[in-house]
Amino acid sequence: MGASVLVRVLKGTSDAGIRFHDLCTLLRRLGFTERVKGSHHIFTRDGIDEILNVQPKGTMAKPY
Repeated sequence: MGASVLVRVLKGTSDAGIRFHDLCTLLRRLGFTERVKGSHHIFTRDGIDEILNVQPKGTMAKPY
């Protein structure tokens, strides 16, 4: 995992091709707090009003 995951997320062109573990790791490194409710991984961060709710689909992040 590295900057390439961040670049792919910011481009918004490869939602179906991002590994779930890599996405969760990126969000934690960016200062988000994670809580898990079933298969939903909910990320929050002080100063950001929106929550990020991500789910796995196999080993990949579920595209939305």
